Amino acid sequence: MRILFTGGTGKAGRHVIPYLQAQGHRVLNVDRIPLDGVDNRLADITDAGQAYDVMSSFAGYDELDGGTGVPRFDAVVHFAAVPRVMMTADNECFRVNALGTYNVIDAAVKFGIRKIIYASSETTYGVCFADGERRPDYLPLDEDHPTVPEDSYAMSKVVNEATARSFQRRSGFDIYGLRINNVIEPHEYKANFPAYLAEPDLRRRNFFAYIDARDLGHMVDCCLKTDGLGNQIFNVSNDDHSVNLTTPELIARYYDDVQITREMGDHETFYCNDKAKRLLGYAPQHRWRMYLDDPALA
Repeated sequence: MRILFTGGTGKAGRHVIPYLQAQGHRVLNVDRIPLDGVDNRLADITDAGQAYDVMSSFAGYDELDGGTGVPRFDAVVHFAAVPRVMMTADNECFRVNALGTYNVIDAAVKFGIRKIIYASSETTYGVCFADGERRPDYLPLDEDHPTVPEDSYAMSKVVNEATARSFQRRSGFDIYGLRINNVIEPHEYKANFPAYLAEPDLRRRNFFAYIDARDLGHMVDCCLKTDGLGNQIFNVSNDDHSVNLTTPELIARYYDDVQITREMGDHETFYCNDKAKRLLGYAPQHRWRMYLDDPALA
């Protein structure tokens, strides 16, 4: 597929794009900073004119040789955003994320691109950036859980989901939102996970869950290959916890007053990814236990 990817230079995108390229996709990265190993277009997606321009852009010089005009993109993957709170002014975070998403989806729909995948967030559930402690209403946490966040970043993601839902209803295209859990790059297992194992409290705001950046690439590819689902929201996580405590131990320590809606496996993630597995064939491969040296953790 010929894919326009926004925000590919960011933490997640710089791993997702090589994964998609390895599957044979042609990718154009739209960002404010170029990424090595891929064609880039530097643009500000909060400017509607620039968003429209890149949506009808050659991906590289080789596409000039055909002499038949600009090829149409088969899909748009939209990851570009201010990635968290406390990086910009709160209203600027909201503006960039909400307006940028509107511009990208609007342009994609008007250019007839029938597959749009965009990054939502675990933060929509209102726990990650809460002022003080917020607990989920129930576990495992699935896509039906209420989304009532209190911060500008997560608010923008909830707005983006409503924007996507409205565009999908009007167009009938496939528009899939990914509520991405805490993204872990390969080097972060040895760099960060020993601290998580020693102090599990560090992972409370992420539901003790995570998603390997390479498995996120796999998830995007699953979405690209699956047509006809209309408007969808998917949790994206790995299958196990990010700490070396069992599910019963975590429940006893952190969630003793939270409703547990079904029996869970001893290491099963609280951030439920069953829907992605059922509808998309999602099958994450990278577990933190594979990348630490202690054999007792395997």
